[in-house]
Amino acid sequence: MRKLSMDELGRKSVEEFRQSDKTPVMVVLENIRSAYNVGSVFRTSDAFLVEGIFIIGYSAKPPHKEIKKTALGAEETVAWKHFSTSAEAIEELKRDGYTIYAVEQAEGSIKLQDLSPAPDEKIAVVFGNEVTGVEQTTIHLCDHVLEIPQFGMKHSLNIATAAGVVLWELVRRRGK
Repeated sequence: MRKLSMDELGRKSVEEFRQSDKTPVMVVLENIRSAYNVGSVFRTSDAFLVEGIFIIGYSAKPPHKEIKKTALGAEETVAWKHFSTSAEAIEELKRDGYTIYAVEQAEGSIKLQDLSPAPDEKIAVVFGNEVTGVEQTTIHLCDHVLEIPQFGMKHSLNIATAAGVVLWELVRRRGK
């Protein structure tokens, strides 16, 4: 075995990325404290060709030095939009036909491995603050709650890690 070279990886240009068919998934970042986490989610969103990111509240947004450091250019490829409140973002997503999932540990949640989206279903996933998670008022606006099963002592994941797990599962289930 040998590592593949950059040429062998088939890396898209910015223009090729923008013209590519996207995974019908939107990421919603609600009041994320760390700009590094926001940048990491941009990078993961680029890797999985998601449609875009909605940035809520006081979450950092491009251009931002710390986002740039972890996004490695993905802030230039992934479409994004800022909203003052989650309610505004969710209203737009629902109007555009998305099913909204809060990613949280809650009563009645759907375990990630049990999610069975239709191949063309448009999904938005809401990730919350590093300490407080998705706001309860936001959960009430969502259609469902999606939970990443955890078995250790902590029962919490960094938001960038949680986004990677959820986005990979959504992409994998669509056969990308």
